[in-house]
Amino acid sequence: MKFTIEHCGDTYESDFAHGIDLSSVLGLSGKELKAWWADDVDISPVVNGDWIGSVEKGAPVNFFNIKFNPHGNGSHTETYGHISKKKESVHNYLKKYHFISWVVSLAPEKAKNGDSIITLETLKKSVTKWDGIEALIIKTGDYKDGHDFSGSNATYFEPELLAFIRDRGVEHVLVDLPSVDREEDEGKLLAHHAFWNYPEDPRDGCTISELLQVPSQTKDGLYLLNLQVASFANDASPCRPVIYPLTKVGF
Repeated sequence: MKFTIEHCGDTYESDFAHGIDLSSVLGLSGKELKAWWADDVDISPVVNGDWIGSVEKGAPVNFFNIKFNPHGNGSHTETYGHISKKKESVHNYLKKYHFISWVVSLAPEKAKNGDSIITLETLKKSVTKWDGIEALIIKTGDYKDGHDFSGSNATYFEPELLAFIRDRGVEHVLVDLPSVDREEDEGKLLAHHAFWNYPEDPRDGCTISELLQVPSQTKDGLYLLNLQVASFANDASPCRPVIYPLTKVGF
C-alpha cells in the first residue's frame, strides 16, 4: 500500500509494504540484545496444581508468564519518568505515533579518558538540515543478535549533543546503544537530563528509545517512523519502531 505525505513544502512517497523493523527480539535466548546485567527473558507456563499451561504438557492452550526488565532486555522507549521522583508512565505521554525522522550513522571517537563517545561536532557534520525533523535515529554500530552490553562501558553521547537536538525541536531520539549516557557515571545521567530538560521544564511528550537493532543495510536519510509501545504503566516499555524510506516525488 503506497502512501504520500507533505513535508516542508515537498511531497514524498513510500510503501507500507517496505517497512524496516528496528526492534530486537525478546524471549529467544542468545538472540536478544541485553544490558545492565539483566537476566534472559523468562517465558514459562503457569503451573496451578497439576495443571501446566502448555499444550506440549497436555493443556488445551499455551498460557505463559513472561518476566523481563524493559531497560535491560531488548528495544524499549522511556519517558522522563526514568529520572524523576514521581512515577511517569510512557504510555501516558506517547499519544502520537508517526514522525518525520532522520536516520544517521555516527562513528564514535576515543575520548581522553579512553571512552568511546559520540560528539556533537560529529553530529553537526552529518546532519545539516533540521526543518521538520521530529525524531532522530542514530546508528553507531552493527550489533548482532545476542549482544550483551553489560560491563562493556559501551559508546555513549556527549550531553551537549542531546541538548543540541532538544533545541532543534527533536521530540524523539532512538539509538542502538543501551543508554545515551555512560554505563557508570555516578548517577548523573547528564544526557538524559539535557534531552528532557529535567527538572527545569520537563519535556513530557518526548521519548528516548534504546537497544534498537538497526539493520546494516539501512541507509541514512529521511523516513516516516511508526513508534509503538506496549501500554505498561511504567517509565519504560518494550517498543517496536518501524521506519519507511521517503522518496521525494518528481526526483
